[in-house]
Amino acid sequence: MSFVVTLLALAIDASVGYPQWLLSHIGHPVTWLGALISRLDARLNRPEDRFGVRKFKGFLALIILILATLTASALLEDLCRASAYGWLVLAIASSSLLAQRSLYGHVLAVASALEVSLEAGREAVAKIVGRNAAMLDEAGVARAAIESLAESFSDGVVAPAFFLALFGLPGAAIYKAVNTADSMIGHLSPRYAAFGYAAAKLDDFLNLIPSRLSAALLTCAAALFPQASISGALKTALRDAPRHLSPNAGWPESAMAGALGLSLGGPRVYGDQTVDGARLGDGRAAARVEDIQQALKLYRLAAIVFWGLLALAAFWTT
Repeated sequence: MSFVVTLLALAIDASVGYPQWLLSHIGHPVTWLGALISRLDARLNRPEDRFGVRKFKGFLALIILILATLTASALLEDLCRASAYGWLVLAIASSSLLAQRSLYGHVLAVASALEVSLEAGREAVAKIVGRNAAMLDEAGVARAAIESLAESFSDGVVAPAFFLALFGLPGAAIYKAVNTADSMIGHLSPRYAAFGYAAAKLDDFLNLIPSRLSAALLTCAAALFPQASISGALKTALRDAPRHLSPNAGWPESAMAGALGLSLGGPRVYGDQTVDGARLGDGRAAARVEDIQQALKLYRLAAIVFWGLLALAAFWTT
Protein backbone atom coordinates (compact mmCIF):
# COMPACT_ATOMS: atom_id res chain seq x y z
CA MET A 1 0.00 0.00 0.00
CA SER A 2 2.93 2.35 0.61
CA PHE A 3 3.82 2.29 -3.09
CA VAL A 4 0.26 3.26 -4.01
CA VAL A 5 0.25 6.09 -1.45
CA THR A 6 3.62 7.27 -2.78
CA LEU A 7 2.33 7.36 -6.35
CA LEU A 8 -0.77 9.26 -5.30
CA ALA A 9 1.32 11.69 -3.23
CA LEU A 10 3.56 12.35 -6.24
CA ALA A 11 0.49 12.93 -8.41
CA ILE A 12 -1.00 15.38 -5.90
CA ASP A 13 2.27 17.26 -5.57
CA ALA A 14 2.78 17.43 -9.35
CA SER A 15 -0.75 18.67 -10.01
CA VAL A 16 -1.38 21.19 -7.20
CA GLY A 17 1.74 21.34 -5.06
CA TYR A 18 1.44 22.91 -1.63
CA PRO A 19 -1.28 25.58 -1.83
CA GLN A 20 -0.19 29.13 -1.03
CA TRP A 21 -3.28 29.74 1.10
CA LEU A 22 -2.41 26.75 3.26
CA LEU A 23 1.16 27.97 3.58
CA SER A 24 -0.11 31.38 4.69
CA HIS A 25 -2.42 29.90 7.34
CA ILE A 26 -0.47 27.06 8.90
CA GLY A 27 2.98 27.12 7.36
CA HIS A 28 4.70 24.05 5.88
CA PRO A 29 6.18 20.91 7.46
CA VAL A 30 9.66 22.15 6.59
CA THR A 31 9.02 25.46 8.39
CA TRP A 32 7.76 23.52 11.43
CA LEU A 33 10.89 21.39 11.40
CA GLY A 34 13.02 24.48 10.90
CA ALA A 35 11.43 26.15 13.91
CA LEU A 36 12.23 23.14 16.12
CA ILE A 37 15.81 22.99 14.81
CA SER A 38 16.27 26.72 15.49
CA ARG A 39 14.94 26.25 19.01
CA LEU A 40 17.31 23.36 19.68
CA ASP A 41 20.19 25.35 18.21
CA ALA A 42 19.45 28.34 20.44
CA ARG A 43 19.10 26.22 23.58
CA LEU A 44 21.94 23.72 23.14
CA ASN A 45 24.61 25.22 20.87
CA ARG A 46 26.75 27.22 23.30
CA PRO A 47 29.88 28.87 21.84
CA GLU A 48 31.65 28.61 25.21
CA ASP A 49 31.36 24.79 25.27
CA ARG A 50 34.29 22.62 24.19
CA PHE A 51 34.21 21.10 20.69
CA GLY A 52 33.39 17.61 21.98
CA VAL A 53 30.56 18.90 24.16
CA ARG A 54 29.03 20.81 21.26
CA LYS A 55 29.33 17.71 19.08
CA PHE A 56 27.48 15.64 21.69
CA LYS A 57 24.79 18.30 22.06
CA GLY A 58 24.35 18.30 18.28
CA PHE A 59 23.83 14.54 18.40
CA LEU A 60 21.31 15.01 21.22
CA ALA A 61 19.47 17.70 19.26
CA LEU A 62 19.26 15.36 16.26
CA ILE A 63 17.81 12.57 18.42
CA ILE A 64 15.18 14.94 19.84
CA LEU A 65 14.29 16.10 16.31
CA ILE A 66 13.95 12.54 15.01
CA LEU A 67 11.89 11.34 17.99
CA ALA A 68 9.51 14.32 17.74
CA THR A 69 9.12 13.77 13.99
CA LEU A 70 8.62 10.02 14.40
CA THR A 71 5.98 10.46 17.11
CA ALA A 72 3.93 13.02 15.16
CA SER A 73 4.14 11.24 11.79
CA ALA A 74 3.46 7.75 13.18
CA LEU A 75 0.42 9.04 15.06
CA LEU A 76 -0.94 10.69 11.92
CA GLU A 77 -0.33 7.55 9.87
CA ASP A 78 -2.09 5.37 12.46
CA LEU A 79 -5.09 7.71 12.47
CA CYS A 80 -5.25 7.64 8.68
CA ARG A 81 -5.01 3.87 8.42
CA ALA A 82 -7.88 3.49 10.90
CA SER A 83 -10.23 5.33 8.51
CA ALA A 84 -11.87 3.97 5.35
CA TYR A 85 -10.53 6.87 3.27
CA GLY A 86 -7.49 7.46 5.41
CA TRP A 87 -5.17 6.41 2.58
CA LEU A 88 -6.26 9.54 0.69
CA VAL A 89 -5.55 11.80 3.69
CA LEU A 90 -2.22 10.03 4.10
CA ALA A 91 -1.33 10.69 0.45
CA ILE A 92 -2.29 14.36 0.79
CA ALA A 93 -0.19 14.72 3.94
CA SER A 94 2.72 12.88 2.31
CA SER A 95 2.61 15.13 -0.75
CA SER A 96 3.69 18.05 1.44
CA LEU A 97 7.09 16.35 1.83
CA LEU A 98 7.71 16.29 -1.95
CA ALA A 99 8.92 19.15 -4.12
CA GLN A 100 8.31 18.21 -7.76
CA ARG A 101 6.10 21.16 -8.65
CA SER A 102 7.84 23.82 -6.56
CA LEU A 103 11.28 22.75 -7.83
CA TYR A 104 10.14 22.99 -11.44
CA GLY A 105 8.55 26.39 -10.79
CA HIS A 106 11.61 27.86 -9.07
CA VAL A 107 14.02 26.76 -11.80
CA LEU A 108 11.67 27.84 -14.59
CA ALA A 109 11.49 31.25 -12.88
CA VAL A 110 15.28 31.55 -13.22
CA ALA A 111 15.09 30.83 -16.95
CA SER A 112 12.28 33.34 -17.42
CA ALA A 113 14.09 36.01 -15.39
CA LEU A 114 17.37 35.46 -17.21
CA GLU A 115 15.60 36.09 -20.51
CA VAL A 116 14.70 39.54 -19.15
CA SER A 117 18.08 40.54 -17.74
CA LEU A 118 21.15 39.24 -15.94
CA GLU A 119 20.17 41.10 -12.77
CA ALA A 120 16.70 39.50 -12.78
CA GLY A 121 18.31 36.11 -13.29
CA ARG A 122 20.62 36.68 -10.34
CA GLU A 123 17.69 37.63 -8.11
CA ALA A 124 15.76 34.51 -9.14
CA VAL A 125 18.65 32.08 -8.70
CA ALA A 126 19.53 33.58 -5.29
CA LYS A 127 16.24 32.11 -4.02
CA ILE A 128 17.36 28.53 -4.70
CA VAL A 129 21.15 28.50 -4.18
CA GLY A 130 23.39 29.59 -1.33
CA ARG A 131 26.22 30.94 -3.45
CA ASN A 132 26.86 34.65 -3.98
CA ALA A 133 24.57 35.35 -6.94
CA ALA A 134 25.98 38.86 -7.41
CA MET A 135 29.24 37.26 -8.61
CA LEU A 136 27.55 35.18 -11.33
CA ASP A 137 27.54 36.00 -15.03
CA GLU A 138 24.81 34.69 -17.35
CA ALA A 139 26.47 31.29 -17.71
CA GLY A 140 27.01 31.10 -13.96
CA VAL A 141 23.33 31.78 -13.27
CA ALA A 142 22.29 29.08 -15.77
CA ARG A 143 24.75 26.54 -14.35
CA ALA A 144 23.65 27.28 -10.77
CA ALA A 145 20.00 26.71 -11.72
CA ILE A 146 20.77 23.43 -13.47
CA GLU A 147 22.95 22.17 -10.62
CA SER A 148 20.22 23.04 -8.11
CA LEU A 149 17.64 21.24 -10.25
CA ALA A 150 19.75 18.08 -10.39
CA GLU A 151 20.64 18.02 -6.69
CA SER A 152 17.11 18.91 -5.57
CA PHE A 153 15.66 16.20 -7.80
CA SER A 154 17.51 13.80 -5.53
CA ASP A 155 16.88 15.27 -2.07
CA GLY A 156 13.55 16.99 -2.80
CA VAL A 157 11.79 14.34 -4.88
CA VAL A 158 13.49 10.95 -5.13
CA ALA A 159 14.75 10.65 -1.55
CA PRO A 160 11.52 11.51 0.31
CA ALA A 161 9.48 9.38 -2.12
CA PHE A 162 11.98 6.51 -1.70
CA PHE A 163 11.64 6.55 2.09
CA LEU A 164 7.87 7.05 1.86
CA ALA A 165 7.53 3.96 -0.33
CA LEU A 166 9.70 1.81 1.94
CA PHE A 167 8.84 3.09 5.42
CA GLY A 168 5.61 5.06 5.10
CA LEU A 169 5.01 8.60 6.31
CA PRO A 170 7.43 8.30 9.27
CA GLY A 171 10.25 7.33 6.91
CA ALA A 172 9.69 10.32 4.63
CA ALA A 173 9.17 12.71 7.54
CA ILE A 174 12.36 11.63 9.31
CA TYR A 175 14.31 11.98 6.08
CA LYS A 176 12.92 15.49 5.62
CA ALA A 177 13.79 16.39 9.22
CA VAL A 178 17.40 15.24 8.83
CA ASN A 179 17.75 16.91 5.43
CA THR A 180 16.38 20.18 6.83
CA ALA A 181 18.75 19.97 9.78
CA ASP A 182 21.67 19.43 7.42
CA SER A 183 20.72 22.49 5.37
CA MET A 184 20.43 24.64 8.51
CA ILE A 185 23.25 23.45 10.75
CA GLY A 186 25.31 20.96 8.74
CA HIS A 187 28.01 23.47 7.79
CA LEU A 188 31.72 23.67 8.51
CA SER A 189 31.38 27.15 9.99
CA PRO A 190 32.76 27.94 13.47
CA ARG A 191 29.24 27.78 14.92
CA TYR A 192 28.18 24.49 13.32
CA ALA A 193 31.31 22.43 12.64
CA ALA A 194 30.70 20.51 15.88
CA PHE A 195 26.99 21.02 16.56
CA GLY A 196 25.92 20.13 13.00
CA TYR A 197 28.30 17.18 12.59
CA ALA A 198 25.73 14.48 13.38
CA ALA A 199 23.09 16.00 11.10
CA ALA A 200 25.53 16.31 8.19
CA LYS A 201 26.81 12.73 8.52
CA LEU A 202 23.33 11.20 8.86
CA ASP A 203 22.10 13.19 5.86
CA ASP A 204 25.05 11.89 3.83
CA PHE A 205 24.16 8.33 4.82
CA LEU A 206 20.45 8.66 4.05
CA ASN A 207 21.17 10.07 0.60
CA LEU A 208 23.59 7.37 -0.51
CA ILE A 209 20.97 5.32 -2.37
CA PRO A 210 18.59 8.12 -3.51
CA SER A 211 21.41 10.17 -5.06
CA ARG A 212 22.62 7.26 -7.15
CA LEU A 213 19.05 6.32 -8.02
CA SER A 214 18.50 9.90 -9.18
CA ALA A 215 21.54 9.67 -11.45
CA ALA A 216 20.18 6.41 -12.88
CA LEU A 217 16.76 8.01 -13.48
CA LEU A 218 18.34 10.97 -15.28
CA THR A 219 20.39 8.55 -17.37
CA CYS A 220 17.28 6.57 -18.32
CA ALA A 221 15.47 9.82 -19.11
CA ALA A 222 18.31 10.76 -21.48
CA ALA A 223 17.43 7.66 -23.52
CA LEU A 224 13.95 9.13 -24.03
CA PHE A 225 15.17 12.63 -24.92
CA PRO A 226 16.64 13.05 -28.44
CA GLN A 227 18.66 16.11 -27.40
CA ALA A 228 20.33 14.26 -24.51
CA SER A 229 23.05 11.60 -24.37
CA ILE A 230 22.54 8.43 -22.34
CA SER A 231 26.20 7.43 -22.76
CA GLY A 232 27.31 10.91 -21.74
CA ALA A 233 25.16 10.80 -18.63
CA LEU A 234 26.40 7.36 -17.59
CA LYS A 235 30.07 8.00 -18.34
CA THR A 236 30.16 11.39 -16.64
CA ALA A 237 28.31 10.19 -13.53
CA LEU A 238 30.64 7.23 -13.03
CA ARG A 239 33.78 9.27 -13.68
CA ASP A 240 33.07 12.65 -12.10
CA ALA A 241 30.61 12.05 -9.23
CA PRO A 242 33.30 10.69 -6.86
CA ARG A 243 35.30 13.91 -7.40
CA HIS A 244 32.53 16.10 -5.97
CA LEU A 245 32.99 17.55 -2.48
CA SER A 246 29.71 15.91 -1.47
CA PRO A 247 29.47 12.10 -1.47
CA ASN A 248 25.99 12.39 -3.02
CA ALA A 249 25.33 15.65 -4.87
CA GLY A 250 27.83 14.81 -7.59
CA TRP A 251 25.79 11.88 -8.87
CA PRO A 252 22.70 13.67 -10.21
CA GLU A 253 24.72 16.75 -11.14
CA SER A 254 27.24 14.71 -13.15
CA ALA A 255 24.48 12.74 -14.87
CA MET A 256 22.73 15.98 -15.80
CA ALA A 257 25.97 17.51 -17.10
CA GLY A 258 26.83 14.48 -19.22
CA ALA A 259 23.31 14.10 -20.58
CA LEU A 260 23.14 17.72 -21.76
CA GLY A 261 26.76 18.09 -22.89
CA LEU A 262 27.59 20.68 -20.24
CA SER A 263 30.37 21.33 -17.76
CA LEU A 264 28.93 22.02 -14.32
CA GLY A 265 30.52 22.51 -10.92
CA GLY A 266 33.87 24.24 -10.61
CA PRO A 267 34.75 27.15 -8.28
CA ARG A 268 31.81 28.79 -6.44
CA VAL A 269 31.65 31.80 -4.15
CA TYR A 270 29.67 31.67 -0.89
CA GLY A 271 29.64 35.10 0.69
CA ASP A 272 33.27 36.12 0.30
CA GLN A 273 34.66 32.58 0.42
CA THR A 274 35.55 30.64 -2.74
CA VAL A 275 35.00 26.88 -2.80
CA ASP A 276 37.05 25.07 -5.43
CA GLY A 277 34.57 22.43 -6.61
CA ALA A 278 35.38 19.76 -9.19
CA ARG A 279 34.37 20.18 -12.80
CA LEU A 280 31.60 17.79 -13.81
CA GLY A 281 31.39 16.93 -17.49
CA ASP A 282 33.45 17.75 -20.59
CA GLY A 283 30.93 19.97 -22.36
CA ARG A 284 30.21 23.69 -22.52
CA ALA A 285 30.71 25.77 -19.40
CA ALA A 286 28.90 28.63 -21.14
CA ALA A 287 25.40 27.48 -20.24
CA ARG A 288 22.42 29.43 -21.58
CA VAL A 289 18.71 29.86 -20.88
CA GLU A 290 18.06 27.14 -23.44
CA ASP A 291 20.12 24.73 -21.35
CA ILE A 292 17.94 25.40 -18.29
CA GLN A 293 14.89 24.61 -20.41
CA GLN A 294 16.50 21.40 -21.67
CA ALA A 295 17.36 20.43 -18.10
CA LEU A 296 13.73 20.94 -17.08
CA LYS A 297 12.60 18.64 -19.89
CA LEU A 298 15.06 15.98 -18.75
CA TYR A 299 13.84 16.45 -15.18
CA ARG A 300 10.22 15.85 -16.21
CA LEU A 301 11.17 12.69 -18.09
CA ALA A 302 13.20 11.41 -15.12
CA ALA A 303 10.18 11.99 -12.87
CA ILE A 304 8.00 10.01 -15.29
CA VAL A 305 10.51 7.13 -15.26
CA PHE A 306 10.45 7.22 -11.46
CA TRP A 307 6.65 7.10 -11.47
CA GLY A 308 6.79 4.10 -13.80
CA LEU A 309 9.14 2.22 -11.47
CA LEU A 310 6.88 2.93 -8.50
CA ALA A 311 3.85 1.78 -10.48
CA LEU A 312 5.59 -1.51 -11.28
CA ALA A 313 6.51 -1.93 -7.61
CA ALA A 314 2.91 -1.20 -6.60
CA PHE A 315 1.64 -3.78 -9.09
CA TRP A 316 3.96 -6.52 -7.89
CA THR A 317 3.34 -5.87 -4.19
CA THR A 318 -0.47 -5.70 -4.24
